[in-house]
Amino acid sequence: MGLTDNLKNMTASLQQGAKNTTVSLSHKLLRLVSGFFTGLVLALIIQEMMQSGTLMLLFFITLFTAIIYTFLGRFSILQILIFDLICVLVISLMRLYIMVAP
Repeated sequence: MGLTDNLKNMTASLQQGAKNTTVSLSHKLLRLVSGFFTGLVLALIIQEMMQSGTLMLLFFITLFTAIIYTFLGRFSILQILIFDLICVLVISLMRLYIMVAP
């Protein structure tokens, strides 16, 4: 019986480790994707306002991605998805304002 208990404990710990790794990796990937797209939008806005070149665009994308990546570090996956939803709604409002503005 000792061998089967050891085998069950080992497989349970392996499953728990795989689950933790998957959650951690998906959390980091979601933070990176959210930061990149938010950084891209903000960098494009700043590039249009300043009439700067591609190098400044890349710099601002990297800057805003790093800021948002660290900001979203303390949030859970559900909270990050809610943050993304709020960002999409704000961008939709901005688009509507640009289309309606004279």
